[in-house]
Amino acid sequence: MNRDFLSLADAGGDVLAAMINDAIDRKAARKDWPKGKLDADAPLAGHTLAMIFEKNSTRTRVSFDQAIRQLGGSSLIMESGSTQLGRGESIADTARVLSRMVDAIMIRTNDHAKIEELAHYADVPVINGLTDLSHPCQIVADLVTIVEHGFALPGLQMAWLGDGNNVANSMIEAAGLMKFTLRLGLPQGYEPDADFVARARAAGGEIVITHDPIEAASGAQVVVTDTWVSMGQAGGEAHIAALTPYQVNEGLMARAAPGAMFLHCLPAHRNEEVTDAVIDGPASAVWDEAENRLHAQKSVLLWSLGKL
Repeated sequence: MNRDFLSLADAGGDVLAAMINDAIDRKAARKDWPKGKLDADAPLAGHTLAMIFEKNSTRTRVSFDQAIRQLGGSSLIMESGSTQLGRGESIADTARVLSRMVDAIMIRTNDHAKIEELAHYADVPVINGLTDLSHPCQIVADLVTIVEHGFALPGLQMAWLGDGNNVANSMIEAAGLMKFTLRLGLPQGYEPDADFVARARAAGGEIVITHDPIEAASGAQVVVTDTWVSMGQAGGEAHIAALTPYQVNEGLMARAAPGAMFLHCLPAHRNEEVTDAVIDGPASAVWDEAENRLHAQKSVLLWSLGKL
């Protein structure tokens, strides 16, 4: 059974938990293996993943490429500027053609409406590699990192500092599905998508929005931030000035719970949203988090292709 993965809700809480466990198991199984070696079961042998990039990428590109390869399949990387999609071919026609040639499509794009249209017309699963609205694959990796570091998700106390952006929206969604508390410390006018907040609260997640960074961080077991200026955004002095009080620094981390962990999806603008002392410090798990993109993508691919 093919399944689209446009949001975490497409999978649901039980499947998300299964993805986390599968990713952790696969990571452990490869601990002493050469990087190029296939997973022992190679469940996606003969499968091909088409990856469409309308936005630059490091972790999404490499992790999906290596994930499908290690699962026994192959990948095709398609830059928008070198495809007919970039010259005006419709999304619907692209979806119809690719559905006859590949087994799954991952797209990283600006407009969330594009991925919804692609999924509507495609006959193979479509995976959200990032849109302006959400970034579910990143959050699967984040949750894998949290669990492997010994934190339980139900009842977890998490703080998000900075902009209520696409990554924040997906973390809010995760809070609802996995039943943890998420306190978002952000300036007025930078709030996350209201629909994500409403759905998470209805699902049982505790979502607190505050304009006080200390209130957000106090007692948090996990502290998360993201770049203040996402790709394609103008930023500017006023934008940076509004977000500066929400920088994750040693003082703010001292407000978190003892043994708290710091996460950042990367790339980081060092000494803007996070200081060197934090991202390179003992609380930081960002390199585990980055590595876990690979193992999380495997679980997403397996579920989308009916193998999990």
